[in-house]
Amino acid sequence: MSVYSNVRTYELRYSDFDYKDELRPSALLALTQESACMSADELRFGYDDLRPRGLGFVIVNTYCALRRPVRLGEALTVETWPLTPRHVFFERDYRLSVNGEEVAAAASRWCLVDLSTFSLLTPEHMGEAHARCPYRDEKAVTPPAWKIPHIRGGREVYSMTVANSHCDHYFHANNARYADFFFDCFSMDELSARPVSAFQIAYIRQAKEGSELTLTREDAEGGALCEARCGGEMFAQFRVWFSEGEKGQ
Repeated sequence: MSVYSNVRTYELRYSDFDYKDELRPSALLALTQESACMSADELRFGYDDLRPRGLGFVIVNTYCALRRPVRLGEALTVETWPLTPRHVFFERDYRLSVNGEEVAAAASRWCLVDLSTFSLLTPEHMGEAHARCPYRDEKAVTPPAWKIPHIRGGREVYSMTVANSHCDHYFHANNARYADFFFDCFSMDELSARPVSAFQIAYIRQAKEGSELTLTREDAEGGALCEARCGGEMFAQFRVWFSEGEKGQ
């Protein structure tokens, strides 16, 4: 029996790149999301399969280790596969390469939810798709920990309002957009001087249109921590490691 994975090569757009002519973290996450959705479609638990039953997947964690930047003019190949679910957590890993060279690896955790209540569901609610899924228990990368430490002090960097352009078909800010929200806590000079080696996002609450998010930052050993809060409640957390610090492998 062959080992399952979904493999797709993406021709990247000029708009996917930043001021350094390197692939934006948000564009990278958007491509992993695209591959995850296409893999789920192949395995019969995609959006069109689950939505009629009032079910859907939402991402709760993502971690990405960067070997080197993806540069303007390069095409990116994304390989992804699902791991065996653990209670209510559905893990999915990714390898990202350019012409056969691995340039990044990512891991993510998702939850299956009842879309009317957003209560968490176990894999059995997927029915035959779960029973027949060719889960592959191989890790592309292992996060140091899924839990991100809370900021103890920190400083407010900016505030923003979630708008319709940030939202997806679940009517909340799409996971890839949080990379922009959080990396905007850093200046161009900082990111030019300290290349990113890894980053991690925890999605805690849904930020819907009109949500007023306050972004706070605290520098930490080897990188920084950031939080997005609304009305004092935590909505998302972020951790970044820079190349001079240690990153999880």
